[in-house]
Amino acid sequence: MQNFADQCMDLARSILGNNLQYISDAGSISAAAGEDTRIDESGHAALAIGEYFRASGETELEGHDLNDLAARCITHQAFASEESENGLAYAALGLLSFGAAKERNEVWERLLDPTREQLDQRLLSRSDYNNHFQSFNIAKSVSRFSLGLSKKDETGKLIDQFVERIQEHSSGGFCDNNPEGFGGVYDIYGALSFIFIRQSLQLHANVHLKDRKLPKLRTYAEKYLRMVPDMCRQDGLGWSYGRSVGAYGQFHCISLILQAMRDHWVPEEKTPLYLDTLRRLFQYFFVTYLDQENGLLMIRDNERNTVENHTTRMANFDAARYLCQWSRLARVIGGSLRVPTPNRSKTGGRFVIFDKSHKKEHGLFLFRDENAGIQFQLPLVGPGDEITSDSLAFPHCQGIFDWPVNKYLPVLLPELTFGDQVVIPSYYGKNCVTGIGPRKSFYLRFEQPDLVRTDGTFAYGLGSCQVQWSFGSGKVTSEFTFRVKNPVTMDSMRYAIVIGSPHSTYRLGTTLRQGPEGLRPTVEKDDFMAAWGDFETVTDESEYRGYAGNVHYVQFLRRAHPLIMRPGIQYKFQISFEPDIAFADE
Repeated sequence: MQNFADQCMDLARSILGNNLQYISDAGSISAAAGEDTRIDESGHAALAIGEYFRASGETELEGHDLNDLAARCITHQAFASEESENGLAYAALGLLSFGAAKERNEVWERLLDPTREQLDQRLLSRSDYNNHFQSFNIAKSVSRFSLGLSKKDETGKLIDQFVERIQEHSSGGFCDNNPEGFGGVYDIYGALSFIFIRQSLQLHANVHLKDRKLPKLRTYAEKYLRMVPDMCRQDGLGWSYGRSVGAYGQFHCISLILQAMRDHWVPEEKTPLYLDTLRRLFQYFFVTYLDQENGLLMIRDNERNTVENHTTRMANFDAARYLCQWSRLARVIGGSLRVPTPNRSKTGGRFVIFDKSHKKEHGLFLFRDENAGIQFQLPLVGPGDEITSDSLAFPHCQGIFDWPVNKYLPVLLPELTFGDQVVIPSYYGKNCVTGIGPRKSFYLRFEQPDLVRTDGTFAYGLGSCQVQWSFGSGKVTSEFTFRVKNPVTMDSMRYAIVIGSPHSTYRLGTTLRQGPEGLRPTVEKDDFMAAWGDFETVTDESEYRGYAGNVHYVQFLRRAHPLIMRPGIQYKFQISFEPDIAFADE
């Protein structure tokens, strides 16, 4: 792991060195072209600088005084016009990274008395959260106690509250990041919470608290850890459903593995599997998101995009921070990344249950067929506040089944319109069943006793739906069976196929893409009697870019005229795909 640690440190030095110039004298961060600055970017920069100091021991980089820059960023974050739990937590951990003893913390010495007082007040003030923001409260508590700003340590209590809310909102032990309303938002922010809490505990002045709380956190963090090898595609693509994935989907998976190996959470017999997964995740991150010539992280350009709250500056500082962490962890872990390829089945499918109750069920179906080179992540999770295609219940597989970022389309799902109610068979299920079907295919089957609208609310009394997805022998089949409870007029139906490609420059040669024959869709059954429209070319439209590459075409299957649906009659829509799988450099 020594070579890996050195490589991470070299990359961190390059990325951080190229971004320090954007920190102003006041500690604010200059926005990249075409972007707006965020209130919490100074905090992210402060933690990146702090992590660099922890990993290297250096206080100067590219002619910049790191202690001075960190003090500026922390001051700016402390006096930010808008409160930001995120930025303040990052800034506080950044300060703590330079040492818990104030008299030996050079950054603390550079803070003026008004800044120290403001920081003390802001760290004391906190709101109660039932989502990933609770991890920021934990970081603030760790910082306040460890820096000697408070004699009372609330960290243990906050961790207990965090765990209690997991138990309250998830029978499977996962973080529901938006339990209010429809709920069921089980996305990558759950993994981020554990990573950030673990990092905070590592900086806590009371090492005994860490020893007491880690076993409780391990019980739930391991659930995410066990998912990662099954999520990681052969080319190294990691977490790829839900909001805020892309480069961050690689960051969090790599961090989770390295933290777990440092804490000896990975059994010895599983070590080769996790090291192989780590190697592939890092290679995909290195080639896909790094501009190696200029030493910058590229998350947004004319071919790809990401969520609006991830700015280029913030992502670069976060990349430098993570690389420093990976370097430190790799040195502690030791050993070598050169391990034999793990011996496991080349095909497999399993349903990870996030939550199961009498009302609804949430989970994630993971399927892989390494013989065909494909791997899918099919989420059955809530939509959250922003309605996009990121969390829809279709097989997410960039390069094969693509979708646009920050935009909603009924990707691979029939969307039915009844007056002002638009429903889609996604977001939740009941009686979720998985198994092995004909020709060793894997299937996921679930019911929706009440149809759900595209915004994640129930359309009570309208109708129901049964859904089945089947995967096997290079074929993907989906079947949707609708029923209505009373005679009703369906005004329209539409179904979208999105065709994209990997990035033309930042891509691996083994990255999946569609071959010349495309997805080869076949409509097996269509009681809606819809018709295919022409391909809509969207290559040059910025709102249709994906996380890793551009979206080029969208084709809709539509029924534009009304259909009177009657109770007691099944309305089926079944479509199959035999995608022509190729690789980026073929």
